[in-house]
Order: sequence, then structure tokens, then C-alpha cells
Amino acid sequence: MAVETSTKPSLFESKVLGHPSGLFVLFFTEMWERFSFYGMRVLLIQFLTAKVLFDNPYSGWGWSAEQAGALYGTYAMLLYLTPIVGGIIADKYIGSRWAVIIGAIIMTIGHGAMAFDAKIMFFIGLACLVLGTGFFKPNMPSMLGEMYKYLPEKKDSAYTIFYMGVNSGAFFGMMLCGYIAETKGWHYGFTLAGIFMLLGTIQFWLAKPLFGNVGTIDKTSAQTEPTQEELKEIEETKNPYTLKDYFIIGFVAIIGLLYAFNDPLSQNGVIDIFQFLDTSFLRGQNLVAIIALLSFIYLVVSRILRYGSIIRDRMFAVIILAFFVMFFFMSFEQGATSLVLVARDYVDRDLQGGALTIFNIVNTALTIIPLIIISWVLILLAKATWKKIALSNIILLVCFIGIWALAIWMLNTEYSRETSQITVSWFSILNSFFIISLASSVSKLWDSKYNPSAAFKYGFGLILVAIGFLILGLGSQGMQEGVKMSMIFLVLTYLFHTLGELFISPVGLSYVSKLVPAKMLAFMFGMWYLALAIAQKFAAILGSQIEVIKETYSLSHFFFLFTLIPALAGVLVILLNPMLKKLMHGVR
Repeated sequence: MAVETSTKPSLFESKVLGHPSGLFVLFFTEMWERFSFYGMRVLLIQFLTAKVLFDNPYSGWGWSAEQAGALYGTYAMLLYLTPIVGGIIADKYIGSRWAVIIGAIIMTIGHGAMAFDAKIMFFIGLACLVLGTGFFKPNMPSMLGEMYKYLPEKKDSAYTIFYMGVNSGAFFGMMLCGYIAETKGWHYGFTLAGIFMLLGTIQFWLAKPLFGNVGTIDKTSAQTEPTQEELKEIEETKNPYTLKDYFIIGFVAIIGLLYAFNDPLSQNGVIDIFQFLDTSFLRGQNLVAIIALLSFIYLVVSRILRYGSIIRDRMFAVIILAFFVMFFFMSFEQGATSLVLVARDYVDRDLQGGALTIFNIVNTALTIIPLIIISWVLILLAKATWKKIALSNIILLVCFIGIWALAIWMLNTEYSRETSQITVSWFSILNSFFIISLASSVSKLWDSKYNPSAAFKYGFGLILVAIGFLILGLGSQGMQEGVKMSMIFLVLTYLFHTLGELFISPVGLSYVSKLVPAKMLAFMFGMWYLALAIAQKFAAILGSQIEVIKETYSLSHFFFLFTLIPALAGVLVILLNPMLKKLMHGVR
């Protein structure tokens, strides 16, 4: 094919650590995007709920946890829906490379808008981040997969390296944007996120010569005839949409979007378009959401029932796994909502004397060691590609000079203090740190004879996240007003939550790709992302009840609730193991 002759030589003529140098351009592009995204995300709930900080009455909006949770939930929900559309646009019209560039530019505009101290600019910024993520998120992995078309034996290690880039960006974004925002002002944090998004976009654009035809739509390549096996699959997976299917899809999409936007608008007293349906026991918006959800379940089940027995069973297995993934992320994503408020209001973050010295040493190691490793990778990339993409390497060098300068300034500031208060956002970096530290060890389990089945992976993941909340529940039990719990409880919670994530998150899409025929992958991936979108919204809704539950019962009741829900779900999915094995028809 034409792609092979024009792409392969360009990609493989320069290597870094045994991989095409283009992988590390994608690594750094994703790193800066995640830096900006997570750097902004860790500030969002804090900014919305902050009242007066830095002697500036406009530094926070002073929203309640419920108001902030409603907005964050809609934002997070849309972040998982727009990539479905962005992936389709890239595949059919513009290609992955242009989609990444367009998405990065839109996100840069969004971060820039959030740097201004005006509400309208803030909402414009959030809208741009949602749209930009829709283009960017699905197409970076797509380019990576296309790049390794001719090197399949290295694909797993390539995705591992790429995943490290994701978590490195999240780690430094939350650390540095969070520190600057909490010590200097919120909009300084938003601005820093935008600067690195802009620089990351420029370095990716300038690295274009490395990628050949990767990420472009090749209209000249010859169309090959389908094999007998492919023809059989096409025949078996024929399931045209009926008029009723299209009607239900349109109804669910419209109601779902109206609900997503109505929730934050009604919580803030702007408008409630479903108020006329309110009852004494159920709000109108929740009633229509239930109707839309039931309609969607009917659509999915009715379509699956039209397939042959093996395909039908495997798709039901995917739906069951997606159902339990929702329970996991409803709990795990408290890290972006309620756990931020817990760190701010209920954890003792004040340090002095020996405790401060130990923290500064640990924090320095956490900051400097990863920076040294990633800077070393940058040097290797520059050596391999300087002649071809010198300007891209210069931009990366500027980025790292900036990161080193900020890190040294942060550490020096903390060392100069006799007493210090750990920033709220520091706790959020623990998830990325634990992933980087533990991912390779957990992945070795999947390659060993002890590799558990899907049901046990999901069950263990849910139980681990439940243990994390149990630790916080025990730490806060009997806590009196004005008393705060030790930070070790929150650190251990993030450790168990990360272990749970490693049992579920990386293997979820893998099971979709194994169980679903190629012709139907796009549909089922869309279903998977929809489940994640619903989970994100539910996570924010439940997390926003922390103050209500605390006032009505106690803070420990809130954590025990999140202990009970994932624990029961974990036990249930383990009990369903024999049924899931049967539905999978031999797929492991």
C-alpha cells in the first residue's frame, strides 16, 4: 500500500530507546496537554467554592459544594461525549494529525480565556476545553496505533511509555499550577496551564517531518477486497438502524444534553426548564433523566438481541462490565470533587519542625527525580532528531527550562519557611505518582499465571477503592468540629484508589476490543465512553452532597457510603464470574 512505502522509512530512521522518535514527540505533546488539563482541573472545584483568598474578593466565587459539583459534573460528562464525535470527524474528514492540532488550538484558547477574571470568559474557556478535548483525546492514541502498524511486537511497551507521558503531565500540572494558584492567585494557575498548552501545540506542529503520512487520510491507497472471514463478519454483524432506533437516539441525546446543562443552571438559580415536572419526592430534571436512561437501555438491549448468539452474548458481557465501571468511576472520581474539599477543610496540612523537614525532602525527591528522568529523554530525542526538527526541540527545551525554574522556585520557597501549609492540590499528584511507581508491577501480574479473569479484576478494583474510603471513614470517625484528621489517611486513600484504577482502567477498553467484532468497535467504544460520561456526572452529584451528609449525619457517614457502594458492586461482579465467562465464549 502507498502508506507503507511513504510512512515506514520516515518513522523508523531515527530511534530513541529502541522506539521511533515520533513516539516521544507524542509523549511530550500528550504530557503538556495533560499538564494543562489536570493543572486546570485540580483548581476548578477549589476556585468555584473559594470565598475570599489572597485579600481579593474576586479570587473565588463562593459557590456551595452542590453548585460547584453540578457544573463540574456537566463539564466532566461532556469531556467523555465529545471525543465520540471528534473521532468520527477525524476518521472521515480531516485525519488524526489535524484533529490533534485543531483540538490543541481550541484548548489553548480555552485556557487563555480562563486566565481573565470574568465569568463569561470562564464559561467560554470551559466550552473550548470540552470542544478541544473532543478533537484531541481520541486521536493521539489513534496516531500511536497507526505508527506501530509495522512494529506490533513493540506496541504494548509503546503504550506504556505513552501512558507515562500522560501521568507525568498530570503530575507536574497539578503540582505546579496548583501551587501557584493557591499561593499567588487562581488565574495565575489557569494562565500557567494555558502557556504550556500553547508551547505543546507548537512543538507538535513543528515536528511534522517525523510523522510521514501518520495521522493523515490516504485517499490514494488501493482498496483491497475483503477476505471470506471479513465477509462472514460483515454478514453476521448486519443490523441496520430502524426509524424507531433513530427516534430513541434523538430523544435520549436531546434529553441528556438538556439535563446536563439544566443541572448547573438550576442549582445556581438561573433557570430550571424541567421545573413544571417537579413532584414532592422527585425533581423534574431527575424524572426525565430516568426516562431517558430507561429508553437508552431499551435501545441497547433491543439492538443486541438482533445479533447472532455469540456476538449477542459477548456484547452483553461488555454492557455488564460497563455497568460496573460506572460504579468504580462514581467512587474513584471523588478525587476531583469531594476529596479536594476534604483535603482543604478536614485534613491537617500544617507542618513545622521535623515533620516539615521530612516533607520537604520527600517533596524534593518527588519533584526532581521525575524531572531528571524526563529531561534525559528530552536530550535523547534532541540528539536523534535535531537535524530534522530543531525548532520543535528548541520549544521543548524552553518548556523544560520553565518547568525546572518553577520547580526550583517552589522548593526554595518551601525550604525558606519555618512553618508551612501543604497545598490542597499536592494530594492530587499522589494518584499520578503511584501510577508511575506501580503500573509496571501490576502489569506483570497480567502476564503471569496469576492473571485473574475480567470479573475478578473488576471486583478487586472496586473493593480496593472501597478500602480507600473505609480508611477515610475510620480517620474521620468521631471527629469534633474544628479538629482535623492526619494527612496519612488521605495519602493511603489515594494509594488504594490508584491500585483499584490499575485493576480496572487500563484493561477496560482492552476487553471491548477483544469481545466486539471490528465492524462494531466504534459503536461499543461510544457506549463505553457514554458509561464513563454518566459515571462522571453521578460522581459529581454524589460528591457535592458531602456538606449535606456531614451536617445531617457526620463526615464519616459520607465515606462509609462510598465504602459500601463499590464494595457491594465488587462482590456482585465477582459472583457473576461464571456467567461472564460463559458470555465471553472463551475470550480472556
